[in-house]
Amino acid sequence: MKKLFALAALAVAAVGAQAQTYPGSKPITIVVPFAAGGPTDRVARDLAEALRKPLGGAVILVDNAAGAGGSIGASKVAKAPADGHTLLLHHIAMATMPTLVRNIPFKVETDFEYLGMINDVPMTLIGKPALPANNYKELAGWINANKGNINLGNAGVGSASHLCGLLFQNAVQVDMTTVPYKGTAPAITDLIGGQIDLMCDQTTNTTSQIEGKKVKAFAVTTSKRLSTAALKDLPTLQESGLKGFEVTIWHGLYAPKGTPADVQAKVNAALKAALKDPEFIKKQEGLGAVVVTDKRMEPAEHKKFVAAEIAKWSPVIKAAGVYAD
Repeated sequence: MKKLFALAALAVAAVGAQAQTYPGSKPITIVVPFAAGGPTDRVARDLAEALRKPLGGAVILVDNAAGAGGSIGASKVAKAPADGHTLLLHHIAMATMPTLVRNIPFKVETDFEYLGMINDVPMTLIGKPALPANNYKELAGWINANKGNINLGNAGVGSASHLCGLLFQNAVQVDMTTVPYKGTAPAITDLIGGQIDLMCDQTTNTTSQIEGKKVKAFAVTTSKRLSTAALKDLPTLQESGLKGFEVTIWHGLYAPKGTPADVQAKVNAALKAALKDPEFIKKQEGLGAVVVTDKRMEPAEHKKFVAAEIAKWSPVIKAAGVYAD
């Protein structure tokens, strides 16, 4: 019995020592469940740089583990040692995977420790150059007059543009032919060429096309108008008549379930410091993203927000009957 107590005491002491020395000399790996070079990957690499100083100069690596609607990378982190050296940076798919991905090998709400939100990325509703509508009111009329003949492009099943498109169809109560592509670039190329009619995608992918007048821009999906020069005159879909319509592609940071509380607290404190880093803020603004400054920086609020997003997206995805295997 004494031996068991001694072993238990040693285990507790080891955990305490780990938290005090974290991260130590062992590198921290941020897993990104999407390919290198995309918007989420860029957020991760910017954040890795901003986290180094508040984490005592730690070596922070980025590991791209793409596939299955973002679930492969998430599963990798869920199964990783719960020591704070493997973290997950994921976007809105944390709220859509539970419904969108068949046989998901983890539970979003219980298999991770929530460490805080990072940013929000607005989206824009855009159309092909030859579309006869020049504002959202005219677009709404065109949609109603062309029911059954509208092609709505997206970057693939489960992508941000796919999700926004589903919500838009639900809001206007008009079914459109969704055309999935293998990425944003070919979808926008076909939009510019007139092969598809509409698309809803992140400002990170559409701002330059809007500035160059290569596509028609009708609205932003945020609750308030954006302040960026290229998009400041675009109305919101809410003020255009779609009450309650709001979609942003947010990013958050996670750790495996069971990561010591002290380690979680250290990562959260470092995250808050990174979100105030002027260079990080500048880089995010360059992506069209807005760095989080509200209570969602707190782990409990982050978790509450994701739960609300799951409740928001689940019926939309189920009604559409789409899945990412």
